[in-house]
Amino acid sequence: MDIHQLRIFISVFKNKSFSKAARELFLTQPTISEHIKTLEEELNCVLFDRFGKLIIPTKEAEILYEHACAVVEKLENLKEVLQKIKSAPSGNLHIAASSIPGTYILPRLISSFRKIYPEISIQIDISDSKTVIESLLSGKVTLGIVGTKLHKSKIDYLPFMNDELVIVSRQFIEESFIEPHEILKYPFIMREEGSGTRKEMERWLNEMGIDIEKLNVACTLSSTDAVKEAIKNGIGISILSIHSIKDETEYGTLKIVRIKNYTMSRTFYIATHAKRTLSYIYRLFYEFLQEKAFSL
Repeated sequence: MDIHQLRIFISVFKNKSFSKAARELFLTQPTISEHIKTLEEELNCVLFDRFGKLIIPTKEAEILYEHACAVVEKLENLKEVLQKIKSAPSGNLHIAASSIPGTYILPRLISSFRKIYPEISIQIDISDSKTVIESLLSGKVTLGIVGTKLHKSKIDYLPFMNDELVIVSRQFIEESFIEPHEILKYPFIMREEGSGTRKEMERWLNEMGIDIEKLNVACTLSSTDAVKEAIKNGIGISILSIHSIKDETEYGTLKIVRIKNYTMSRTFYIATHAKRTLSYIYRLFYEFLQEKAFSL
């Protein structure tokens, strides 16, 4: 067993496909198959059950995957520590973020980070908080930014930044403050299931005694920008992060409305897998975010 075989195994496990792993690693499919076969013979177990083109990891494969990832990460950490001694840090950061921090907060921070570490490039996958956490649990990414906590026993959460959820309207509400029950009077634009904004909104409305089922839902949309466009086009009102509407409120295209005697606040978190170690350049970014926490 060598590190090359482990990298091949990890790719097959993550992709659930020999052909996808071959494309990812720039190898032929027969080469991938041969390495997996050799690994299975050495370990005296079946790692993948084959059903035509479909492969399903066995229990042995799940155990091996966790340990293989740890071995490969330790090797990468060693390389990066040696690299640090020789030259400026470089490489690619692949992180995941929910829509608000990924779209409206991280770009400003990345600009500052790259002024310090210009040789480090950053790729951000933007989705909902649920998908970000699933990416951390599956090993697709090692660092994420989310607006709600899920799978608390498996994920470490570091408070990163405060946020306020506000009612956003264009033409329906003239007042700056309304009573909680008045939300039910207006057509409402809902975020999709899995959205951190939606989860926090539901929590706050429940605390205020508002039955979510009684909301007059006009439509459900999968991005904050889509919700903002729907509000601008008169479809209804919604509840959004105050970070996401700074430009619109500054230019007067959207109006902030708050609920009397309530502040719908939440916290964004830096999320990492509890059992995975951050490599050197990821630690640099993690520490940078720690330093900048609550500063925007």
